[in-house]
Order: sequence, then structure tokens, then C-alpha cells
Amino acid sequence: MTPPRILTIGVYGYDEEAFFDALHQAGVDLFCDVRLRRGVRGAQYAFANSQRLQVRLEELGIAYLHCKDLAPTKEIRALQYAADDEEKVAKRKRETLSPTFAEAYRDQVLAHFSVLDFLDALPPDTGAVVLFCVERAPEACHRSLAADMIAAELGVEVEHIR
Repeated sequence: MTPPRILTIGVYGYDEEAFFDALHQAGVDLFCDVRLRRGVRGAQYAFANSQRLQVRLEELGIAYLHCKDLAPTKEIRALQYAADDEEKVAKRKRETLSPTFAEAYRDQVLAHFSVLDFLDALPPDTGAVVLFCVERAPEACHRSLAADMIAAELGVEVEHIR
């Protein structure tokens, strides 16, 4: 079996049309939502709230999977918020993850995640899987850590849709 392509995307910086066009242009056929809470604040990003998002993806023929087991816990997110406060950076302006967050996420989430089980849960003939969260820069989001681990186990490169 050929492993699927592993991609990531965030919503910040996109409008609705550009977001779904980017998914289409990348050939995504499985959308993995790696958020714990599947909402986004702000009217401009309402299209990325779970129910509206799933309806639009279905219209585009893109399967949806909520990968809650890849979402950071409230406690792990609190580590990043504390680092953001210390650095005086807003979440939407963050460019990197704190080492404390990354270590906790790897130890408490990724260490318990099975890539083989993940692959078994994919629809047959899945060619391109995108991991989705909200941050614009993949380096500022846990999705990049998850994608890196999955891609490393599959022996593929991660592609970031920007």
C-alpha cells in the first residue's frame, strides 16, 4: 500500500473561498480536524466551525475525521498560553511553539498515538490527508508536530498548505 501524502493547513489568513480552493488544489481527500474544541472565534472564520465545515467538505467530496486523540489537552494548551503571555505575543501572531508545550504534547499525546491505528481508520484509497487546526504558521501549531511524527513513520515528507 502506498502511504498517503501528509499535509497541514490552518485557517487564519484565509477567507472561505481561498481555504476550500487550497484544499481542492492540494488534492486533499481526507480532512483530519485535530482541534479539541472545533470552533473558531470571529465571523470571518465561521466557515471553519465544525458543522459548517463538515457540510462544505461533504459538498466537495472530502471526507472528514475528528482526530480528537491528536488534540492537546486543556492543560497542555495552558502551557502555550503562558509562554505566549511571557513573550507578549497574541495567539494569532505566534510564529513558533514553546519548547515546554512541544515536550508536553509529545510526551502526553503523541507518545500514545498509533500511526498504524490511524492508517487503519482511513477510508480505502486515501491519497492525501490534511491535518487542520487554526494557526496560520504550521510551526506555531501542534498540527506540525503530529504531521512530522506521522510522516516520519510513513517515510514521507510533510507538505504545508500556506
